[in-house]
Amino acid sequence: MKAIPVVDLKAQYHSIRAEIDQAIARVLEQGNFILSREVVAFEQEFASYCGVAHAVGVDSGTAALHLALLACGIGPGDEVITTAHTAVATVAAIEMSGARPVLVDIDRQRYTIDPEKMAAAITPRTRAAIPVHLYGCPAELAPILELARAKNILIIEDCAQAHGATYLGKRVGSWGDMAAFSFYPTKNLGALGDGGALVMNDDSLAKRARLLRQYGWEERYISTIKGWNSRLDELQAAVLRVKLRHLDAWNARRQKLAHLYNDLLSESGLILPSQPANVEHVYHQYVVQHPQRDSLRAFLSQREIHTLVHYPLPIHLQPAYKNLDYAWGDLPITEQAAGQVLSLPLYPEMSEDSVQMVGQAVIEFARGLNN
Repeated sequence: MKAIPVVDLKAQYHSIRAEIDQAIARVLEQGNFILSREVVAFEQEFASYCGVAHAVGVDSGTAALHLALLACGIGPGDEVITTAHTAVATVAAIEMSGARPVLVDIDRQRYTIDPEKMAAAITPRTRAAIPVHLYGCPAELAPILELARAKNILIIEDCAQAHGATYLGKRVGSWGDMAAFSFYPTKNLGALGDGGALVMNDDSLAKRARLLRQYGWEERYISTIKGWNSRLDELQAAVLRVKLRHLDAWNARRQKLAHLYNDLLSESGLILPSQPANVEHVYHQYVVQHPQRDSLRAFLSQREIHTLVHYPLPIHLQPAYKNLDYAWGDLPITEQAAGQVLSLPLYPEMSEDSVQMVGQAVIEFARGLNN
């Protein structure tokens, strides 16, 4: 049996090779590689796609979160609430701003921030919260935004895994004060390298974000504020413009394959991804839970079915973040998920036959446990 990867980036490239090659050739012929016409055009197109007024292209999703915090004036002495069940980039960006991350537990179904836990974590120093739309499923935004308005807290959405997802019919990234996207190659909308974007409706935040991404320049070589070098380059913008045209179709394919998994695994004993009625889940990952996750993973590996764990050790328990003063047992739902979650193969170019093979292998494992 041919190995089944978690994701196949080469297959995606070959599916749109002519368009990608043409876009790259266009940039090479233009001879402008930094903040030129491709970045401007992509920013306009991506802002329109997200349903916001502005998009600002930067060099990574981490930079997008970092600059969003800085644009909002968040820094030393401030607290920012988020979850420990996320990519470490979310917390790294908070620490890069000088603020203190405050980590709370997750909703058991969505794997996203629990609004009640968020409410309990607010202090006089809380300036913002970062709900992470994990695995392609939007967080429960209505109570989060209601709480933010009542407590005068900024909301910065982490949309790194949720390109095109919707909450109450409206795309993620358009709900909070600002939002950050990653275009890491494996994302639903991925570049051919690193890339990211901030999106927002506020004109003043957009202006400040543009200054922050390039040394604070309003005019070349003159810094009006202290800034960074966090630019999205022209080649990546050109590639992203091509891929953006395919994003909805790719997301629809992910949903179709996820629903096939759901049907195949309905009697497997695994905890399957939830599909809340008020969201459109775009399945950046198809994540199941099983109490014998590591044994299941080994079983699948023997059959050349590749899997990943997102994420094996919650941030509050990682050695680098001992300074945050959390201990085992502080975030029980997060800790349980970390010990049981498993991401099965899922990408738009994956065949339905491959999904069937993965599903049958999972069922074989489950039956073996019951015998």
